[in-house]
Amino acid sequence: MQKSIDYYLSLVSPWSYLGHERLVKIAKQNDATITIWPVDLSVIFPSTGGIPLPKRSEQRKAYRMQELRRWRDHAQVDLNLEPKHFPVSDKLAATMVVNLRQQDANKAIHLAGACLRACWLEERDISDSDTLLAIAAENNLNGSALLADSARAIEKRTQDSVKAAELGVFGAPSYSFDEQLFWGQDRLDFLEKELQRARAE
Repeated sequence: MQKSIDYYLSLVSPWSYLGHERLVKIAKQNDATITIWPVDLSVIFPSTGGIPLPKRSEQRKAYRMQELRRWRDHAQVDLNLEPKHFPVSDKLAATMVVNLRQQDANKAIHLAGACLRACWLEERDISDSDTLLAIAAENNLNGSALLADSARAIEKRTQDSVKAAELGVFGAPSYSFDEQLFWGQDRLDFLEKELQRARAE
C-alpha cells in the first residue's frame, strides 16, 4: 500500500518555502504521495493560539530573522530575508493550487513551489492576478482556468483549514503521516525516518 503525506502549507511562508523541495525529494525517495493543502492561517490561528507575524513581540520577530538566516545557510536554499512583496495575501495563489489539485496532484505541488519561489526568491507579488497568470504560463498551465470559480475554491480552502485545525494543525508547514503530525520544515528528518520505517515493514 502506497504511503501518503498530507502537506499543510502557507504559500507566503518562508518556512514552507525552505522545506518544499526537500519534502518532494523525501517523498519520492520513499515512494510516498503528497496531498497538498494550502491552508488559511487566519482561520487556523484563532482556534489554536497562533499569533500573526505583525502582532508578535519584537523579540520574537528578531529571533525569526536569526532562524531564517540559519536555515537559509544550513539548507543552502537561496532566500530573500525581506522580500519586496511580503506580507501579501495568498488567496488567489491558493485558489489556483486548490483547483489544480483536483486535476493533477503533482502539478499542484509544483505550482505551489513556483509560487513560494516567486515570493521568497524572485521578488514577485503572488497576490497579483497578472503575476499568477504569468507563473501559470511559465509552468505550462492555464492560469485563467485555474483562477475561475475562485469563490468556490476559497470556500473549499476555508473548509480545509477548519478541518486541518481539528486534526491538530496549528502552523505551516505541517506534515501528517501515519497519524503523526510534524510541524515545521525542521522536522522533516523525523518525517523521513517514519517513512523509512514504514517502507521497511
